[in-house]
Amino acid sequence: MTDSNRDMTTLKDGAVVPQLHLILRDRIVTGDLIPGQRVSETEFAKAYSISRQPVRETFIKLAEEDLVVVKPQRGTFVTRISVPAVLTARFIREAVEADIVRIATDRATPDIIAKLDIAVEQQRITAKSGTPAEFMQLDQAFHHQLAEFAGKRDVTNYLRVLNIPVNRVRNISARQFSPDRLIAQHAKIVDEMRKHNPTAAMEQMRAHLREINIDLPHIVKANPDFFEGTETLS
Repeated sequence: MTDSNRDMTTLKDGAVVPQLHLILRDRIVTGDLIPGQRVSETEFAKAYSISRQPVRETFIKLAEEDLVVVKPQRGTFVTRISVPAVLTARFIREAVEADIVRIATDRATPDIIAKLDIAVEQQRITAKSGTPAEFMQLDQAFHHQLAEFAGKRDVTNYLRVLNIPVNRVRNISARQFSPDRLIAQHAKIVDEMRKHNPTAAMEQMRAHLREINIDLPHIVKANPDFFEGTETLS
């Protein structure tokens, strides 16, 4: 179950703000709430059967993550995606995840490889019969698995906010492009881990994460109103 599917009416008052924050952040990252869209305290309060105060507090948290912006006399809007932020986050993520896959390869056991094979096969099945959002959940789970197998589970938490602009783009990409290429790249990473070749596994991970540099200009061209700082691409 995703955060956005949780029933707010079943939550205790003390949990409303953190739960609503996760729900609305998920809706923005997945593109259910699109860049530039106006969001209303009143509408969300009514939709989730809560008062406006927790919605107001949630908007503050989302603004701190650069996911909404308050425009005086106009209202609160979902932020457009910053191209420079996407490129910076991707650069940092590549450095971290390349090292993660190196460590995971050194630690790889037949059981770990079997679990990763299953993860890739689940991606193939979901690519054929599931939704882009479901595929993206499996894609993120694959990277989380690698961090866990490397003994670096906490890294995922440290990178969560940093990865938000990248994940917003990747959710658009999942609707615009076939996931087959990403699945093939995941399979290559696992194959190099299977051969206990950490250097090759690192290079496969770097190539995989650099795909967004190739796709981003096409995504921006198809959705120009969703982005800002696009001059960085020229």
